Amino acid sequence: MRLSKKSEYGLRALIELTKAYNQSALRRSDIAETQQIPVGFLETILLELKRAGILGSRPGVQGGYRLIKPPEDVSLGQVIRILDGPLAPIPCVSQTAYQTCQDCPYAETRECPIQSVMFDVRTAVANVLDRYTLRAFYDRGRNRRFRKSPKRQKGQALGRTQ
Repeated sequence: MRLSKKSEYGLRALIELTKAYNQSALRRSDIAETQQIPVGFLETILLELKRAGILGSRPGVQGGYRLIKPPEDVSLGQVIRILDGPLAPIPCVSQTAYQTCQDCPYAETRECPIQSVMFDVRTAVANVLDRYTLRAFYDRGRNRRFRKSPKRQKGQALGRTQ
């Protein structure tokens, strides 16, 4: 799975909004500047999250965006589904947007080798993303020290043991 820029920017904006939860609203320009997100793209993202009932907004000098749902009640999986759609790598394993495969020779059978593996992939990704709330995501990032990525030795993949 590859996280889209839309979801990445959405999660980065929600870090700022989680930090400011129960405080004043944040202007989109301030969120954009702090998180280095293009303002126009951020506006689109914030409006989608508002339509989904996660954010509220208020116009004017004291206006801006704020979380209207507690950060403990919003999972990363919810946010990514709002911004990017289903987490499933193929439509025939989606729980929220299931579709049969039109051009697949296994579409009419009970056993599809691709579907069985992709179901496991979808389940694993959903389990992780649905487990983390915005609060846990924010707290984890705040409490974790940044470290450099491990260097790969020639011909060696990251995280693999031989």
